[in-house]
Amino acid sequence: MTHSAPRRALLGLLALAMVCVPFYGAWYYEDFRSAVTTQEAPAGPGPGGAAGAGGPAPEHRAGSAAPVVLAYHDISRGSDSRYAVTPEAFDVQLAALAAAGYRTLSSEEFIAYLGGGPAPGPRSVFLTFDDGTHGLWVHADRILAKYRMRAAAFLITRSVGSHRPYYLSWEEIGRMARSGRWDFENHTHDLHRREAVDAAGNTSSALGDRLWLPREKRRETAEEYRRRIEDDLDRSIGDITRHGLPRPRLFAYPFSESQGRAAALPTSRMLRTALAERFVAALTNSSDRPLPAGRRAAAAGEVQRVEVTAGTGVRELLAAVERWTSVSPAECPAPLTQPQLWRRNERWRTGGLGALTGAGPYPGRVGYAAAAYRPTSSADWNGYTVDARVGRLRESENSVGLIVRDGSLDPLEVSLSFSYVRLREHRGGRWHEIGRRTLTDAAEHRVRVTVDGDRTVVVVDGGTQIKRAARATGGDATGGIAISARNGDPDGNWPHFASLTVHPSTGAAAVPER
Repeated sequence: MTHSAPRRALLGLLALAMVCVPFYGAWYYEDFRSAVTTQEAPAGPGPGGAAGAGGPAPEHRAGSAAPVVLAYHDISRGSDSRYAVTPEAFDVQLAALAAAGYRTLSSEEFIAYLGGGPAPGPRSVFLTFDDGTHGLWVHADRILAKYRMRAAAFLITRSVGSHRPYYLSWEEIGRMARSGRWDFENHTHDLHRREAVDAAGNTSSALGDRLWLPREKRRETAEEYRRRIEDDLDRSIGDITRHGLPRPRLFAYPFSESQGRAAALPTSRMLRTALAERFVAALTNSSDRPLPAGRRAAAAGEVQRVEVTAGTGVRELLAAVERWTSVSPAECPAPLTQPQLWRRNERWRTGGLGALTGAGPYPGRVGYAAAAYRPTSSADWNGYTVDARVGRLRESENSVGLIVRDGSLDPLEVSLSFSYVRLREHRGGRWHEIGRRTLTDAAEHRVRVTVDGDRTVVVVDGGTQIKRAARATGGDATGGIAISARNGDPDGNWPHFASLTVHPSTGAAAVPER
């Protein structure tokens, strides 16, 4: 009898367990299901030749070039958002990239390149996804696996696990990381939003601007702003590492914005400093100047991406990737024969180069026309020579301009007229003359401009020279070419570029033959 009480207690516990275990199992399953959404298998079999798309580069891709960075947001079906690409469209896009021989990069490879490492090859892309939506797990992950590609997701860490199933859960993120297909980078903790910045209720980025404090009826001080953004960035980094993921080293601006023209403001300098102290580079979809991955972007600490939206077709995507793929001066010997690769950059846009090469149409009887050659793919040019022949110049009535180091922090313009050549630098938002030489009066002149390291040498008609050392160095001084033509006489002809060639510099500013 002395053992009956413990025996009855044990039997009672076993009975309770038998009753509770099914309920616990059901609860656990429901909790797991709410944290890990079922993935959807991609349509169709894997491509026959794409198995190695994420592996070593094919033989025909010998050489080197900077990678192109693509910016996606969500992969989902039935959304009205322009940022939601359907799984079918994403599948077709990756198939097209694979068929064209592109391989995808890991964050580690991309960061190594930005840090001065070797270029990964002329056909490489870095796939990025902002916000961390659940479509990356449900749809994109399986499609990446299909093509053996990989990507990086930029997380708003406060949103992880919230508004399910819109955002990813930490459980899904863990599975994605363990697959080897995904890296996870930073998109703030809770600053992907717009907030009031004044009493009138005007809003701006909570990351990029000082906020309005309604209780105190004032804006944040600069110091309050600095502490707020630094606390948010540190918390988001901590959120990621606490879940067993590597420390993020890349950052994507909320709303894909950067500081742009506000870069000189104290808050912008604080933000850039805070980002530079924590990350290798910040990614944006908009910039005041082209910043494709390369020397210029590394110097700026900011990389510009090619945005992919619901309206992006395969041809459009491949054309954009091609347009952003870096080329060398040796690959561009005759730019005037490639009018489709020039970007007209004055207000009157007719397309083509007719207003600059003498074929027309023109902006008017008087006016101005300008165009930049491959502004994204030439962003890292240095060590090149431009030879040009210009004609139809008239005394005090018209002129042409040739810009080198275009898009850098120190562009230079060579301006040619009937009787003189001027060298101008761009600072404070305006062009300033820094050198002038008188020429033998002529309707036609030949000019050679050599860009070599921090030196620029201008030679006109085989004799007249102007030399100038660059104010910027390294990636801040790199850039391609742009041209312009101006006519001030309603009864006169527009000047034009009769020829223009580019070739690698030999390291010396050779004087061309007359």
